[in-house]
Amino acid sequence: MRPALLATVFLIASCGLAYELIAGTLASYLLGDSVTQFSTVIGTYLFAMGIGSWLSKYVVGRLVLRFVQVELLVGVLGGVSAAVLFLLYAWVEGPFRLALYLMVLLIGVLVGLEIPLVMRILRQHVGFRDLVSQVLTFDYLGALAVSLMFPLLLAPHLGLMRSAFMFGLLNVAVSVWTIHLFRTELPVRALYLQCGLAALLLGAGFIGAEQLTTLAEESMYVDRIVYTESTPYQRIVVTRWRDDLRLFLNGNLQFSARDEYRYHEALIHPALATLPHPARVLVLGGGDGLALREILKYPSVQEVTLVDLDPAMTQLFSRHPLLTQLNDNAFNSPRAHVVNADALVWLEQDAGRYDFIVADFPDPSNYSVGKLYTEAFYRLLDRHLKSDGMAVIQSTSPMYARRSFWTIVATVEAAGLQATPYHAMVPSFGEWGYIIASHRPYKPPVSYRMPLRFLSVATTPALFSFPPDMSRLPVDVNRLNNQGLVRTFEEEWHEVIR
Repeated sequence: MRPALLATVFLIASCGLAYELIAGTLASYLLGDSVTQFSTVIGTYLFAMGIGSWLSKYVVGRLVLRFVQVELLVGVLGGVSAAVLFLLYAWVEGPFRLALYLMVLLIGVLVGLEIPLVMRILRQHVGFRDLVSQVLTFDYLGALAVSLMFPLLLAPHLGLMRSAFMFGLLNVAVSVWTIHLFRTELPVRALYLQCGLAALLLGAGFIGAEQLTTLAEESMYVDRIVYTESTPYQRIVVTRWRDDLRLFLNGNLQFSARDEYRYHEALIHPALATLPHPARVLVLGGGDGLALREILKYPSVQEVTLVDLDPAMTQLFSRHPLLTQLNDNAFNSPRAHVVNADALVWLEQDAGRYDFIVADFPDPSNYSVGKLYTEAFYRLLDRHLKSDGMAVIQSTSPMYARRSFWTIVATVEAAGLQATPYHAMVPSFGEWGYIIASHRPYKPPVSYRMPLRFLSVATTPALFSFPPDMSRLPVDVNRLNNQGLVRTFEEEWHEVIR
């Protein structure tokens, strides 16, 4: 009896932590700012568990029956949580955040009831000292198991919806096992029927999780979805309407094939065209290969190292026929070398110096990306830049995120580099900003060495002129220990969305 109940503790601890991780990950995918979302979800969940533990003292009599009922409720609520929240976000405007925390609160209260009930049941078989130590040991072991499995196996391979349904089924299995152990004390037939109905619901959800995800995403995206993948780092979605391919990462548009040439020509050529014979180039981010496509137009470039965190991105854009057509099969060039690693960690380990460096990261909407916009990162980038080399940095919109843009400028300057800001109109995004970082004053190119669709020598100087509504503001430097840029960016884009 005791080993079976301790195994139950292991399983319910695993399930409880899994629902917490799923809620935090889903919130960070859909709302951004992973630190804030995980912090508030975990805090709410722990608070709710405390409420559940306090409420457990009011559960008197028929403890095993109450435990089975709690397990079924946890299994059903936790199992459907990811699907309900995802569909709610896609179909209904407004109440997602309220629903998220209400769901976390309810599951947390029920999970908080579990361990006290198990301990009271076990008390009949184990002395108090051994009871506490053994229950807590198996509780922590269950949490450890899921904390390791979630990022390595569950999220990337099963996905959030299917993982939630799977752990819901585990809670139901615990109920069935408990009914079997205490069958002489329980209304077995009624409880088995309830377990069967719960298992049927959750099993159907597990089988149909991919269809549910597609249903939700089809409501979120206007165009037809042609590719989806969940990776340990992000949710990748590619849509298509006629000849327009669009890439979304965690629901955020990264490019539209209709006008991406404007963004990538502006990113690469104003700086690279001024270098007489660039040979070694480093691209940080840019896993779609579109910046790489523009760089490879320069015959003098002998090698381009592209460092992107997510191998799924670089593999997708090196193999999918529609996407390789878009980036001119850049990843299969003999001059291109791909490294899948964290850019900051890789730079700390790499000893190379480069004629031209491109920092083409997503916007600083969370702290994991925000570290790549800090003074510490730009000092590290400077160490890899040749004395006559140049770097260019994607720097969000000086129109919609004006303070964020000038914060990046100030941060580059604080790192000891000369910062030359400029901007270009990209219809999918509006006015978009860039910064050229160098050790010497920047002068626009006197010619471009190949025909371009957007840029010309005559129009380039206008990119460096800022009208009053995009002009410089007094801002603070973005430092690694506080990352004020992330908060500023979230505030500014929140105002735009409103």
